[in-house]
Amino acid sequence: MITDTFDDRSPAIIEPLVNENAPAADACILTFSDQIFSAVLAQFACRQIGVLHAVDGAQPVYLFPHRGKTFAFFKTSVGAPACVGTVEQVRSIVRTEKFVVFGGAGCLDRDIAHGKVMVPTFAWRDEGTSYHYAPAADTISIKNAAAVAAFMRENGIPCVCGGVWTTDAFFRETKGNFEKRKAAGCIAVDMECAALQAMCDFRDLALYTFFTSGDLLDAPVWDQRKKEGQIEGTQHDAGHFDIALALAQYVTR
Repeated sequence: MITDTFDDRSPAIIEPLVNENAPAADACILTFSDQIFSAVLAQFACRQIGVLHAVDGAQPVYLFPHRGKTFAFFKTSVGAPACVGTVEQVRSIVRTEKFVVFGGAGCLDRDIAHGKVMVPTFAWRDEGTSYHYAPAADTISIKNAAAVAAFMRENGIPCVCGGVWTTDAFFRETKGNFEKRKAAGCIAVDMECAALQAMCDFRDLALYTFFTSGDLLDAPVWDQRKKEGQIEGTQHDAGHFDIALALAQYVTR
């Protein structure tokens, strides 16, 4: 079957470049939000160290100092194949083994408030990329979930822990599949988490991730749970970068 595509016995035809002479960072922080990307560049002393080139445009990669540490930062593409591809390629520009990834996710539980932090503990593999990095299985464990949850508790940041449903096809999040994923313990739906964890496991990298609770699927009809132009409490809220930066500081102590 097509899900049996994981092959760790033969070499890859194209291997990503890992540049051992690239500038080092204690961790690399990824955002999906153009608004947060612009806010970070305005707030921090970011120095461009390279560019990720793709047919849909260039993605500059930056370094910036913060409280005695050095962090890399860039805006990644949405979707499992594109996001995993940028993480694979960024190691040709910066040397690091820790990746902090945050973004918005659809909420599967109406009791979880809009804008609340959600920490995934496992991911349901309803996408294709992860099957090329890990043997076929329904789910994958998010290895550093306990560390992320501990950070949230120690810093007084309310959060909810649970599974995430990673899917490639958000227009095919059917009612039946929503009910199955919720019954299996998923509290959120995203497009990258399962694939990122599988890739990080395969490459022996460390992933630290959390979500902002966004639109609600657990309702009679889909609820965006935001007003037009709203930033606060959404995936574009720059306050969530502050959480990601503090998390990066925490995991590199």
